[in-house]
Amino acid sequence: MYFDRKCKITYIAHGATIYSDENRFSDVENYPPLSEEGIEEVNKLCDFLRIRRIKNDKIISSSATRTLQTAKIIAKMYKQEFEVVNTLSTRKCGSYNGLTFEQVEEKYPEALYKLINDTKVPTPDDAEAVSDFVKRISKSINTLVNTNIGSRIIVVTHPDVIKAAVCKALKMPHSSLQHIYIKTGSATQISYFEKWESLVYCDHTPAV
Repeated sequence: MYFDRKCKITYIAHGATIYSDENRFSDVENYPPLSEEGIEEVNKLCDFLRIRRIKNDKIISSSATRTLQTAKIIAKMYKQEFEVVNTLSTRKCGSYNGLTFEQVEEKYPEALYKLINDTKVPTPDDAEAVSDFVKRISKSINTLVNTNIGSRIIVVTHPDVIKAAVCKALKMPHSSLQHIYIKTGSATQISYFEKWESLVYCDHTPAV
């Protein structure tokens, strides 16, 4: 039926790192780890999940060190194990890895414009095109939803992945990805129905 929910996913953006604090491009799986601020963010998120009594049938994490660290803290709070899904990795940024947006704008102003506005073209050449990234994440989410009918899931992943999930849910153009803000240590919830998807809340950062 139209209003029968297939699955509800609470997306958790990993805690802060030294790269996220400086707004750097990063696609390396094993670096950087969570900073002290990032660990504090995740602990606040645990308090939020506990106070809101957000239930889950399964906890899933992408495979990067920073998401695994975040998932371990959350799983410990729930006294559950968690699974790792490799396809929930962040967008591959190629030779921009480690650079700040300001550095890219200074060195490659035309390329940064193309990255934001021409989503079908890999920018830089060794990166993953934004449209390819959104399609990859959409495929992974569809698999999660269709293999977990009737479940409530917590997915610990990267801000870019959550942006792609929001684009998918709201049927937004892929160029909108760069205009969505997802902070580290935040929660976003999406309900998935047979024929539509509902964004319940987005980028909630607990103050507790």
